[in-house]
Amino acid sequence: MPYEDAVRAMEDRAAEIRAGTGSEMVWFLEHPSLYTAGASAKDSDLLDPGAFPVHKTGRGGQYTYHGPGQRIVYVMLDLETRGPDLHQFVRRLEQWLIDSLAHFGVTGERRHGRVGVWVELGAGREAKIAALGIRVRRWVTFHGVSLNVAPDLSHYDGIIACGVPEHGVTSLEALGVKVSMAVVDAVLKEKFEDQFGV
Repeated sequence: MPYEDAVRAMEDRAAEIRAGTGSEMVWFLEHPSLYTAGASAKDSDLLDPGAFPVHKTGRGGQYTYHGPGQRIVYVMLDLETRGPDLHQFVRRLEQWLIDSLAHFGVTGERRHGRVGVWVELGAGREAKIAALGIRVRRWVTFHGVSLNVAPDLSHYDGIIACGVPEHGVTSLEALGVKVSMAVVDAVLKEKFEDQFGV
C-alpha cells in the first residue's frame, strides 16, 4: 500500500474512533520501498537521499525503512478506555513482538534507552529486528510497529536506522527462520490478543 494512502486511512480511522463512530483497528500491510522520517529524525542520518522516496511523518522516532518482506502493523486503539498510559502501551507493543519472535525460537530483547526489539548476534554484536513508531492524538493511537520478516536488508544502507549507528538490523530470514508472511501474521494476531484482548 502506498504510504500516503495508509496515513490518510489511519488519520480517518483515528478520528472516527475518537468520535465514537469507528471501531479500533489493527492493520497488517506492506509498503513499497521507502524511508520515513519521524519527529526526531536528523538530516545527517539520511545517507542516500536518492535511494528511495522519503516521507516526513508525525510518528515518534527517527529514520526507518519500510519495504516488501517487512510486516507493518498500524495499531489504532482507544487508550482512554484501555488505560491512558503511553509508557505501558509502548511496553506492551514491545512485549507483543518479543512473544511473537519467541514462537519462532528467536529471543527478542529490550534495550535501555532504545525503543524497539533487539537480538543478540554473538561476539558482542546485536541488531534490531523490530521497530516502533507511534503517535497518539486525544488518547487514540496510530502508526505502530514493523517486523523484519524477509526484507532486503541492504535497503537500510541509505539511513542510520533509528539514529543508532553502532548497531545493524536483521530479519527472521537472516537469522535462519524461513517462514511465510501468512504464518507470521497468524502468530502476531494470536500474541496481540494475549497482550491487548480481542
